[in-house]
Amino acid sequence: MMTIKKWEPDSFELEMNTVWSFPDRGNWATHDAKYRGNWSPYIPRNLLLRYSQERDFVLDQFVGGGTTLVEAKLLNRNILGVDINTAALDRCREKTAFDYPNTAQIYIRQGDARNLDFVSSESVDFICTHPPYADIIHYSDGIDGDLSHCCVPQFLEQMKPVAAESFRVLKPGRFCAVLMGDTRKKGCVVSMSFDVMKIFDRAGFTTKEIIIKKQHNCKATGYWKTNSIKYNFLLLAHEYLFVFRK
Repeated sequence: MMTIKKWEPDSFELEMNTVWSFPDRGNWATHDAKYRGNWSPYIPRNLLLRYSQERDFVLDQFVGGGTTLVEAKLLNRNILGVDINTAALDRCREKTAFDYPNTAQIYIRQGDARNLDFVSSESVDFICTHPPYADIIHYSDGIDGDLSHCCVPQFLEQMKPVAAESFRVLKPGRFCAVLMGDTRKKGCVVSMSFDVMKIFDRAGFTTKEIIIKKQHNCKATGYWKTNSIKYNFLLLAHEYLFVFRK
């Protein structure tokens, strides 16, 4: 059992505008930055508090390192965490293996975000998820169906059934939050984020919010500084957090 130094952030205020910045990424409960690409717990904390209620049923179908699960448990939301990678699910079980005085239920299951046939239609109160950004970070050693091994066109194609399943399982009038980043090819921006936004729009969602989330690990030093100047490109230092409504 892990030793917990503190259960809550030292200071927390609900975000009130569409630019979010968390220089201190958050280290309460069992949170850490050891899982590559995991999001700051401040993000799901804000989303869960704004778009769900206690004892709601939440879904994260790209659960990865388990950050959303931990926050849901702390905030008394029932949650299903799905991932295609069993190594990620092992980490999720480790991160949520703590006792906390509420009734939140944590469900962890191997599955494919493109086919959530084990989730009933219109049964989810809130979706809160952080998919891979195409093939920027590989999260497994070639697991069939792992979207982190897809090039950008393949990734966007595979996000269509993800969006369709998200729409199917979500209750009418409820919200789906998706964090996405962009990439570069031959020095130019490939705007995956807005392509994903359009895919969710075409699946039936309405885009309620577009939030710019600042990244804090994009210092222009060494290799990237040299190449940024040599090839004349700016380092991408933001991601987009989309909140969709069904």
